[in-house]
Amino acid sequence: MKIIILGTAFPLRGGIAHFNALLAEHLAKRHFVETITFKRQYPKMLFPGTSQDEQGGGITASPAPQLIDSINPLNWLSVAAEVRKRKPDLIIFKYWLPFFGPCFGTIAKYAKKGTATKVVFICDNIIPHERRPGDIAFTKYAFAQADGFIVQSNAVERDLKQYFPKARYRKVAHPVYENFGKGIVKDDAKKALSITSKKTILYFGYVRAYKGLMVLIEAMKDLPDVLLLAVGEFYDDESKYKKKVAELGLADRVTFVSNYVPNEEVGRYFSAADVVVLPYLSATQSGIIQIAYNFDKPVIATNVGGLAEVVIDGKTGFIVPPDDPKALAAAIRRYYDERREKEFSANVYAEKKKYSWSHFTESIEELVA
Repeated sequence: MKIIILGTAFPLRGGIAHFNALLAEHLAKRHFVETITFKRQYPKMLFPGTSQDEQGGGITASPAPQLIDSINPLNWLSVAAEVRKRKPDLIIFKYWLPFFGPCFGTIAKYAKKGTATKVVFICDNIIPHERRPGDIAFTKYAFAQADGFIVQSNAVERDLKQYFPKARYRKVAHPVYENFGKGIVKDDAKKALSITSKKTILYFGYVRAYKGLMVLIEAMKDLPDVLLLAVGEFYDDESKYKKKVAELGLADRVTFVSNYVPNEEVGRYFSAADVVVLPYLSATQSGIIQIAYNFDKPVIATNVGGLAEVVIDGKTGFIVPPDDPKALAAAIRRYYDERREKEFSANVYAEKKKYSWSHFTESIEELVA
């Protein structure tokens, strides 16, 4: 097939760009694949981060043509014409936010009109965690152009069937993020990061209210010998988190790295940690687990969305109730008291084999066929 992937891609940054790069790489083993990305992904006034561009090295993908303007309808038509001219058999969109529904829906509609081109949406969410006016209408507009869907958790499958009961889809797990390379020796990683604590837990990724970092900070009250390494750019008010740390007297046991981490530095943080903690208040699935699994790291996560489908309680980590600092602290304490790291890491190594890119791309091929 001739396939075009439209969406976030290098030179833009973030997990979706990494996902699309890996998807293109693995599809290209059997198909001709092109990628088209944004010249303007978000208006600056709507983007909470510091930069939308990838920084640092560790990138293997070539920069994708930056053609799409997310807020210019005339641009959507010109991009659709360009895509149509290339005569793809399949167009793939990674869908995570209804903001992009009008843009993606219009490009899909006019790129495939009167052709045999098929359109597939890979859905991180159907309706996002942080609801906004227009979410359902924008999503329905985009999905009206789809010939099929890929969902990656039971939670997203339920939402798809609720809003689009006739949808043709396949459910297949989110593959492991293998683009960050292999880990390094824990002691070497800790030395590089100037970590002296014997016990280190990692929170990784953008900080938003629904991701529950505040709950994890509360849990740290009951973990006097543990260091929390909180790594990620704040998309929430950073000051309130630092204020909470100060109020609880945790300044020496919570380290913030409040910026976007370049690809080549990601492995250092995961290698330094004993366990990765996802204290989410809500979720569908999380790519952070797939990064942790890449480095054979156990995960302690809350029982929301599809997290418990990937973190096997008592085998590759622990599952706890959301918004419960006491339960979260107890799980972390149990992890250390029972010395589960070696056992869980070995189980992660075995478990992650089913999260392969070959299985994911084969599911897309099967759906299209």
